[in-house]
Amino acid sequence: MKPYTIEIDIDLPRATVIELFDDSDNMPKWQPGLQSFERLSGEPGEPGSKSKLVYLNGKHRVELIETVTERNPPDVFNGTYEWKGGRNTLDNRFIELGPERTRWQSTCTYELDGVVMKLMGMFFPNFFRKQNLMFMKNFKALCEDGTDIRDQK
Repeated sequence: MKPYTIEIDIDLPRATVIELFDDSDNMPKWQPGLQSFERLSGEPGEPGSKSKLVYLNGKHRVELIETVTERNPPDVFNGTYEWKGGRNTLDNRFIELGPERTRWQSTCTYELDGVVMKLMGMFFPNFFRKQNLMFMKNFKALCEDGTDIRDQK
């Protein structure tokens, strides 16, 4: 799949956005289906550190291994996510647009393994983009309104 970049503007100072983004306790509030986040190795959030994320989508369980590849607050938070069926890289930039406005820009690259995943990438190329954008919109709602997606069920 070709890399793509999506972005969303958040009506909060960059320092506040980073604080909310960097707190792993907030992740279930904006990432649908996240069941657990377990640190595996390294200093939390620092380059080289690894964590296991478990998602449940209906009856489908997905385990991801996150490796932080770059962290340069308040500008950059990058990582790779590996799962059975592929790997993706997220390059996140947080751009200060003004004292009360921040742009979150995320460049995503997917490497898909196996016939099913490759076919999905070929025939449904917007699936991953839509999922990433939904996560970003959920995070924006958490930042601006305190919306926790778990309360919307």
